[in-house]
Amino acid sequence: MKKYICVACDYIYDPSIGDPDSGIEPGTAFEDIPDDWECPDCGVGKEDFEPYEE
Repeated sequence: MKKYICVACDYIYDPSIGDPDSGIEPGTAFEDIPDDWECPDCGVGKEDFEPYEE
């Protein structure tokens, strides 16, 4: 599964970790996160994330 990076603050969503503080279980693909999810670091929406290339 691909990682995604927040263009506003560089937070990286890693599907192997998820976002437990927001109820997103490990193993959840970015595409499967609810549309109203927000970046846990800066609060922008999913639309402000892009695929992360390591």
